[in-house]
Amino acid sequence: MPMRTRAAALSAIAALTLAAVTSLTVPAGAAPAPDAVPKAKAAAPKFLAASQLPPHPSSAWTAGPVTDGFPVELAYCLGEDGIPAYDYRHRVFHTELDTGAVQATVVTGSAAKGKALAALIDERIRSCADRIERSDPETEAEGRSYGSLPVEEGARVHGLHTATSWGATDIHLLSVGRDGRTVTVVSWGRMGDFDDAPVAAFKKTTTKAVDKLY
Repeated sequence: MPMRTRAAALSAIAALTLAAVTSLTVPAGAAPAPDAVPKAKAAAPKFLAASQLPPHPSSAWTAGPVTDGFPVELAYCLGEDGIPAYDYRHRVFHTELDTGAVQATVVTGSAAKGKALAALIDERIRSCADRIERSDPETEAEGRSYGSLPVEEGARVHGLHTATSWGATDIHLLSVGRDGRTVTVVSWGRMGDFDDAPVAAFKKTTTKAVDKLY
């Protein structure tokens, strides 16, 4: 091999070796490759505080701990098997008298899945009265829509009144809202009818619940 050709070949090999070594080392002070940086754990969505629920005229709200799982307090309307199985978390609230509330929150895999879940829950709430009457002939139920709220990706508010043949009557307010891939459901209830429902205050609670998630 001519001397000039051999020298050129050795130079090329040296250049390739230097490039390979350089690609395997990170100079001091240089940023590591994106894949080498551990991903920070996403922040968990926040829950309502007791003070953010509709005020009770004669009793203070008490907030329970944030707990894993789907709340049984929503089973009367949504049904534990009526919505997809995600990792739900919830917080239950109560007063010393006859009023209770619950917030459930779930982080889905994407904004599209969150949108689909929020729409499904909204449909379950809208059809709740009909399903209650079909399952229990002793109960009359009526649902009302209180419209949408302009918070994050939106929220919708509903009312539900039930009256039994033995005289029990209850009023519930329910809402579902979404922030990206995260969905939250809020339910408030007590003895009474639609005239006893604090709709304006519950809308503020729902707006706060969605806005407070992140």
